Parts: sequence; structure tokens; C-alpha cells
Amino acid sequence: MNICVLGGTGFVGTELVTRLVLAGHWVRVPTRNPARALRLRVLDTAELRLANVHDPGVLAQLFSGCDAVINLVGILNPRAGASFQAVHAELPAKVMAAARATGVRHVLHMSALGADERAPSQYLRSKAAGEAAVRASAPPGAQQPAVTIFRPSVIFGPGDSLTNRFARLLSLTAGVLPLARAGTRFAPIDVRDVAQAFGRALTDRSTAGQTYELCGPQVMTLAEIVRLTARVAGLRCHIVPLPDLVARLQGLVMGVLPGKPFSLDNFRSLTIDGVCRQDGCARLGIQPAPMLAELPGYLGHEDKDTELALLRRTTER
Repeated sequence: MNICVLGGTGFVGTELVTRLVLAGHWVRVPTRNPARALRLRVLDTAELRLANVHDPGVLAQLFSGCDAVINLVGILNPRAGASFQAVHAELPAKVMAAARATGVRHVLHMSALGADERAPSQYLRSKAAGEAAVRASAPPGAQQPAVTIFRPSVIFGPGDSLTNRFARLLSLTAGVLPLARAGTRFAPIDVRDVAQAFGRALTDRSTAGQTYELCGPQVMTLAEIVRLTARVAGLRCHIVPLPDLVARLQGLVMGVLPGKPFSLDNFRSLTIDGVCRQDGCARLGIQPAPMLAELPGYLGHEDKDTELALLRRTTER
């Protein structure tokens, strides 16, 4: 297939584009920062294009001749020139308009677990607006591409912003970590399993019109994810669970710092669990990897007996 991947230079995108190229597809990857695409330049059938994907005319050029479009573009916090509304709601609407105009047959869209118009955070509400945009009916006379939506829990893997960030914070603070919403539950999923889900949906017509929640096999609290990260990386770890009032203040203060390491909207997203209600991986024939099986490969190395004991205790929870 000829496939255009928006967000193809990001964490999930790099894994997915690599997988698609190795599967024999031609993949077009637009980017405003070619320096982020160094890992993709060595792929024979990955075509990198300098482009602003928020321009509807540019999208139509990018989608020309493509069989499928994958939209992975997302932000955790607004930044200059990139609001939740523009990135998560308006861009998907532009993607669908350009896909209809250029005859794209299939649009695959990355959303988030917990996306809902009544969700507590702007992030999750804007993700719901994006889903509504890609599901919207085509204007009279226009072709409607098939649409598949994915809602992953937190995603881990080499280069992630989850375990690597916690490892950096623990190393900087001598293992002491004030943590908001430490009891919030997640089912972390490997980035390779997420990429596999997209790849399978591309070649399976039965996925058209479907939404897939993607979760790993273990449900863990945020505190348990931090402790497991510390154990595998060989770091000290003392978690200080923050009361919600203090966590809100932390979000307000850190939300004005450069890079917004944590925000009030992030806190609001953490007030709901990131756990699947339906097993999207099973529906796609994917057996997701447990977190502990993959962490040692990029965070550190436990001896086998310790690793198996950790895995056994985590699985028995």
C-alpha cells in the first residue's frame, strides 16, 4: 500500500513506520523538523517530506495517491501555536476532508483511553471531539473512507515519555518522588503491540468502523509503575503520594514551567483509570507483552531469578 503517516517521526510513529516499511509498504512521512526523522532516513521506502500538516492544501498534496492515512498527531499539553482544539479536533476534521477529496480508502486514527465529551480534562474531551470528527458523515456526493479508531492506555518502550521520565526524575531526586494520583490504575501497553494493531487493521477489512481499546496484560497503579521502573533501572525509590489539593497546586505551578512537565489538566486526566473495558488486542489477535518482560531491554538488566520473581508477584496481584 501507499500510506501517509502523520506524526510518523514521534515515539509511536517511528516504530510504526519502520514496521510498515519492513512489511513492504511505501510510507510518506510529513514533518516540520527533519532532524527528528534521522532513524527513518535509512528506510528505503519511507519518503520524508517537509510539510505543515495543519494546512488543508498541504494535506491534499500529501494524501494524493495514498491508499490509507494514519493520524498519530497528539500533544499532552498545549504549547505556542498548538492548542488541544487545533491538534486533537480540528486536524482530524481536516484529515477527513482531504482524505475524501483524494480518494483515500482507509483512515486510522489515534485517540486515547478515556476519551469522552464529559471527561474531566480538556485533553480527553478534545480527543473525543477528534473521534467525532473522523466519524462524521461525508457531505452528499463525497466518498467516505473507512475509519478505524485506537484508544491505548499508557504506552511504554525505548524512548517513551513514561518510564524514561520517571527514571530521570528518580535519578535527579535521589529516589524521592512526590506523586499525584499514585493510585490511578493503568494497563501499560508496549509500543510494538500498538504498532502491530495499526498494521493488522490496515489489512483487515473487518476493522472498518471499529474502535479498539489497547491495553497490556497487567493492571498497575501509577505508583507500581514507578516502583517497577526504579527496580529494573537499579534506582532508589521512595514515593510520596500527594493529596489531591497539593497535587492540583503542583499542576498549577509546574504548568507554567518551560516544557510543562505536569499541568492541572494532566492531574484531571489522572482522576480516571486508564484501563480497558474491551480487549481490543484480543479482537485483533494480538497477545501483548507484559511490562516487566520489556523494561530490562532499555532501562537496565535484572538477573533472571529476580526478573521472574518480580513478574510472578506483579501477575498475581
